[in-house]
Formats: sequence, structure tokens, C-alpha cells
Amino acid sequence: ASGGVSPPLHAQCWQHPQSPRMDLCHVPADREKGWYLALMAPNVKGPNYAWLDPSRLYCHPQGLQDCVTDLLQPFQGDPIDMVAGIDAMGFILGAAAAATLRKGFLAVRKAGHLCVQTLAQPYTDYSGREKVMEVRTDAISPGLRILLVDQWVETGGTMRAAIELVEQLGGHPPLPAGVAAICIEDSEGGRWIRERYKCAHCVPPRLQPRFDRHQ
Repeated sequence: ASGGVSPPLHAQCWQHPQSPRMDLCHVPADREKGWYLALMAPNVKGPNYAWLDPSRLYCHPQGLQDCVTDLLQPFQGDPIDMVAGIDAMGFILGAAAAATLRKGFLAVRKAGHLCVQTLAQPYTDYSGREKVMEVRTDAISPGLRILLVDQWVETGGTMRAAIELVEQLGGHPPLPAGVAAICIEDSEGGRWIRERYKCAHCVPPRLQPRFDRHQ
């Protein structure tokens, strides 16, 4: 782009000169934090879909590894007993984080999928739809330190519901060891989470405003 202005993030996702397919072997020499964000795919299906598809970066071996490393870096040395991933895309990053930490993984599910005793929590998701999530009641014991992981925090409603489930089952004071997501947007809900819990995300400060504007 001219005038020193960077092109929109979604335009950067398709800069391979030969093919729109991902080059799984290409790794930049300078792997600064967030380099893999350009691997995410833009929305090509219209307004009924999210503006960006982060899951494309999971296909890149070094991109996925560096993403998980960046998410866990702020928690180095912190006591973490378990990682919880939020249905559905949080399962990918959450399971990868749990494997890296050599900890167990807890799936926080959308209601209606678990055949065991559960605790449920209603919430409003990023699209404004009313939903319910649930978690099994036999996996969280008092005092357990749980790292909550999701792919993205936009309005914060989904993550906040997961936090409430963990706190209800784990007792008080609040027990989440922290919150990790590729992006935590500067929304009212995102700020609520940042102000109360230790957080990790992958977006460099210079790019945060563009992510908040979905550009």
C-alpha cells in the first residue's frame, strides 16, 4: 500500500505469489510475535460468517507451535493444573496448550452433548444469540487452577460464562489461572475480562486497533 499504510489484514493473508494455498514449509526468518496471524483466511462467504477464519493458521506446523508458545509465555512459572477449552474452536488451542504443559484438558461444551451430570450457564454469544454452555461436575475440585482457552474473545459473553462455571465448581476465591485467546478485543466484555484475570493473546499492540475494527 502507498503512503506507508499497511493493507488490511485479510489482504495480507493471500500474498503467496504462486497460489492461494498455504505454503506449509515457509517460515519467516524473523518470527516476531504474531507473524502467523497473516496465515488466517478472510471471509469470502458474506456477512452471515465471521470476518476472519483463524483456524487456517492451525494447518501450519510452525504457526500453530508459535501461537501456542505465545499464548503460554505469560503463564510461565504459574501454577496451572488443567486447561479448559471452549466449544468448539477453543478445543484446538486448548488441547495443544494442555499437551505442551503436560496437563489434562477439560472440554467446556455447548449444552446437550454431555451424557454425565453437568453444571449449565446461559450466555449471549458474539452474534447476540442466547445459548447455554455446560461442564461436567466431576473434573473440577476445590483449589484447582484452570487456564481457560478460546480461539477469540469478541464480546466476552462466551468466556465470561466459562469463567462463571469454573468459579462455581471450584469455589472461591476465583480460581481461573488465566484466560488465553488469539485475540481479546477491546470491547466492554473484553475489558471486563482483562481487568479481572491474567490474560494472554497473540495480537501485537500496533495491530490491536485493526482487529477491534475487524479490518
